[in-house]
Amino acid sequence: MSTKASTSGSTSKSTSRRGVRGKVAVITGGARGIGAALARTLSERGATVALIGLEPDELLRVAEDLPGPAGHWYADVTDAAAMAEAAERVVERFGRVDIVVANAGVAAGGRFADSDDDAWRRVLDVNVVGSAVTCRAFLPALRDSRGHFLQIASLAALTPAPLMSAYCASKSAAEAFAHCLRPEVADDGVTVGVAYLSWTDTDLVRGVDEDPGLRLGRSLLPWPTNRTHRLAPAVERLADGIARRSAHVYGQRWVRAVQPLRPLIPAVLASPPARRRLRRAVSTWRGAAARHTLVGPSGRAASRPSDVDAD
Repeated sequence: MSTKASTSGSTSKSTSRRGVRGKVAVITGGARGIGAALARTLSERGATVALIGLEPDELLRVAEDLPGPAGHWYADVTDAAAMAEAAERVVERFGRVDIVVANAGVAAGGRFADSDDDAWRRVLDVNVVGSAVTCRAFLPALRDSRGHFLQIASLAALTPAPLMSAYCASKSAAEAFAHCLRPEVADDGVTVGVAYLSWTDTDLVRGVDEDPGLRLGRSLLPWPTNRTHRLAPAVERLADGIARRSAHVYGQRWVRAVQPLRPLIPAVLASPPARRRLRRAVSTWRGAAARHTLVGPSGRAASRPSDVDAD
């Protein structure tokens, strides 16, 4: 019995690692964090990687550090013309696209009534519109290869959090987009997955902890939804999910258990104890040096796209 179980586990792991060998994988937001780590993991498993993002120097650094073939392209995921050109150039260089990971994302925090309108809209633009623009640009190539599209969502799609309205709304919308897309492209042989990650140790999450609004919003969440998790295990699970063309991938195993609790969470957030904690948090936030900008290095890059091109 134990021998069979061990053999089965080894076979499954081996299959996951073989699943991307020889494939061409496109990753948006590939300059750092989840995108850069996933690029390395897929490259180590034998994939060719095409990175797309807004930080040319970082994209170049990541691409040159990968063990396998790689390229990088500067493009704003909300710019349809730029993404269409990037898709054309990726196919021209590598001949095909088998995997697309819509990973580019930004965040901003604070009470909605006090939030900066431009920053709030930019979160929705990058996290939702950017995913759709990415899919539209690469869908013809995915149809040709009968490939796989992975939407990076978040625990925020499952558990709304006060002071994080833009991020939670964007990740819920991105999740819904992927679920709607899945049956539409099934007859073309294209599969669609959604990845859910809790707080994972990246520049974005470290930026969240530097922002008073987002930090306080995070503090209102119960354990373990408020703790930071290691990057490497989450990325390994994403890579396994891509190899298996899974419809749902969970960066942390416990996140799966949140799915059936979704209908209960809004009521918990509206309860008197939760509202008291929120009032204290908002009072503290107003007394701090409140920020209304996109957080972290990726947020700064998304706030001021340049005209740089990279290949």
